[in-house]
Amino acid sequence: MKKTNSTESNQEIRGEAELHGNASMVERFIEPRLFGHRPLVLVLFMLASIWLLWHASQLRPDASFQKMVPVSHPYIANYLKYEAELRPLGNVVRIVVENTHGSIYDKQYLDTLKKITDDVFYIPGVDRGNMKSLWTPNVNWVEVTEAGMVGGPIIPDGFDGSNDMREQVKNNVARSGQIGSLVAADGKSSIILVPLLESDPQTGTKLDYGLLSERLEQKIRARYENNDTGLAIRITGFAKVVGDLIHGAKAVALFFAITFILTALILFAYSRCWKSTLITLFCCSLAVVWQMGIVHLIGFGLDPYSILVPFLTFAIGVSHAVQNINTVAAARLSGLNDMETARLTFRQLFIPGSVALLCDAIGFSTLLVIKIGVIQELAISASIGVAVIILTKMFLLPVLMSYIGVTESCVANQRRREQGRHRVAHWISRCAEPRYARVAVALAALVFGAAWMIKADLRIGDLDPGAPELRPDSRYNRDNAYVSAHYSTSTDVFVVTVKTPKDECGSYPVALLVDRFQWEMENVDGVESTASLFTGMKKIISATNGGDLRWQALSRNRYVSNAAHRMLPSELFSNDCSMLPVLIFLHDHKADTLSRIVAASEQFAAQNNTDTIQFTLAAGNSGIEAATNIVIRQAEPEMLVLVYALVALLVLWEFRSWRVMLCIMLPLYITSALCEAIMVKLGLGVKVATLPVIALGIGIGVDYGIYIYNRLLHYLNRGYCLKEAYFNTLTSTGVAVALTGVTLSLGVLIWVASEIKFQADMGLLLTFMFLWNMVGAIVMIPALAALLVNPDKNRVEKTNAAIN
Repeated sequence: MKKTNSTESNQEIRGEAELHGNASMVERFIEPRLFGHRPLVLVLFMLASIWLLWHASQLRPDASFQKMVPVSHPYIANYLKYEAELRPLGNVVRIVVENTHGSIYDKQYLDTLKKITDDVFYIPGVDRGNMKSLWTPNVNWVEVTEAGMVGGPIIPDGFDGSNDMREQVKNNVARSGQIGSLVAADGKSSIILVPLLESDPQTGTKLDYGLLSERLEQKIRARYENNDTGLAIRITGFAKVVGDLIHGAKAVALFFAITFILTALILFAYSRCWKSTLITLFCCSLAVVWQMGIVHLIGFGLDPYSILVPFLTFAIGVSHAVQNINTVAAARLSGLNDMETARLTFRQLFIPGSVALLCDAIGFSTLLVIKIGVIQELAISASIGVAVIILTKMFLLPVLMSYIGVTESCVANQRRREQGRHRVAHWISRCAEPRYARVAVALAALVFGAAWMIKADLRIGDLDPGAPELRPDSRYNRDNAYVSAHYSTSTDVFVVTVKTPKDECGSYPVALLVDRFQWEMENVDGVESTASLFTGMKKIISATNGGDLRWQALSRNRYVSNAAHRMLPSELFSNDCSMLPVLIFLHDHKADTLSRIVAASEQFAAQNNTDTIQFTLAAGNSGIEAATNIVIRQAEPEMLVLVYALVALLVLWEFRSWRVMLCIMLPLYITSALCEAIMVKLGLGVKVATLPVIALGIGIGVDYGIYIYNRLLHYLNRGYCLKEAYFNTLTSTGVAVALTGVTLSLGVLIWVASEIKFQADMGLLLTFMFLWNMVGAIVMIPALAALLVNPDKNRVEKTNAAIN
């Protein structure tokens, strides 16, 4: 019996060698060394695991403003050049303090506002010099009287809360022009404007957005928000969005636990073997530990995007390990012992499994073409995850299986599976017949055509107001909606910088161009208002001339303009007066709105820029988002071409046939088109959160095709016709592929429950891609093979040639 099994095993070796050609040399080199030194292999894995576990335990949440934006884009480079001057217009937190039981002129409200202002002032990371509140000295009022212009701080020195003092504050607010910007139109709330520093000027450490958000919640919202006194705190801004994302991502541990339990149940239900289930879960969990440890070693942290990578690492590891369980069970049923089973499994799966995992890595690595820090870190982290899966799944798992093996119930379950009637497999295998293959391909073409028409409406960027990364009913989006409803100055600010010679930013030629630019932009759909140095200068000139509105215009007189210039806040121009920002307040930051603003601004710049006066884009939160959209729009086609080309080349190298390559790649392309069509129907744009889904789906989805066609060729080489070969493939590898699709989908479907909307969106889209790629591979590969490759016809021709 053993001799017969050994003969069959040798036949398997020769078959795999013929199938993979020169690639089998790698497998033949590794196998004797791997199984000949099993104790040493286990010791090395144990030592590496202990070391990387320690590093994984040091991994912490990490996010920064510059990692979330494309720093190499000219817009961002221009913003960073003037970061100090433009900081109040970029990375800013707005803290709204509302009095629901009265107005902002109540004594208790003003006293509390002062305490909040003081507390915020001392929070690390705050740009204290540019911070604004009714209590800060850089917020003033100005009035024209018979005696001339008078002014001062909005809340006067010696404020004691008396009725006279509170009435004076009310008058000062009205005279300050801050209603609609720092003070709500209904007089029930005011804003504390908090610009942020990207790094601590004393320690040089990066700003911890998670910690900043916690401090804002604990020291401000939790301490001062009180339903009894009617005080409500609302916080908006990029830093708060990131902080909320980090907070929401902490639930990842719970999601991982649920995924782990569900995966364990599925594996046990499939294999009926507690040994292989535990070993598989151990190896895949070890891959996660290794991935997180290496990520820490190279200096990365866990930002809200890459925190999902451990899920993918675990799910991919399990999906590939399912093939091991399936092959081990079949080999044990044939009578091989544990060592022979482990070696045979290694031979059969090393090359197709490694190629499939390389395709996964390529799918991830193509994201590097998108010059945005968080996406590039996601690409690197995910590629590391795939690399460690190759080690744990291809090397450690077979060695452990050679010691432990499988249970008798696993073998009995495999026997029942092989003796089953397989009605579904019989039905699907008919796709390998030419007449049914044509029907399947025609239906796929119709589906693809419909998806292509729908995906034509796919947009780049956000399609919803507020922070689309969070749920519409999240606290942040409710706070943002309040600000939009009660303040005329939008939180969506697009900033165009005007560069001039030194000391010339207030000159008349510059003023004339800027004033015309503001007028043109105010007539662009989506723009609420504009502001610049000259907006305030007109008011000052009018005020110094008795408040006569006829003087509210630009002056050619340099002395007049200089006098007005000196009375305006410093954030409206650079220190050497060689740059001034033009603020464009938008109705929203939707993709179409930003596209119109960018087009109008660039057109004006192209027509009016001179050697001395140049309009350059862009700063402000909307300007930065516009730059991000442009980078994604440019990088998306390049990324798709790269991922398809590189994966196709690997498949071509594996199977050495362009026809086979098309059989495997076409279902992937159809699934990608369907995914984009679904994004249109769900109201999702292509942005930082959704773009990686397409690359991930292609890289991981090709695994199904590689495993299926590899096994199909195995049976074709043994003389089966295409339909019989595919039926046998379905009853062996096909079942494992179906389970793989389910396992991968469950691994990401759990994200749908996340309070972070972009995680839920990614989970939904990846679930669709994993399942549909699996269905497409199972149905389309035999149909395309019947029409493109036609192995039955080729075999007949070879037989006739041999006879002749």
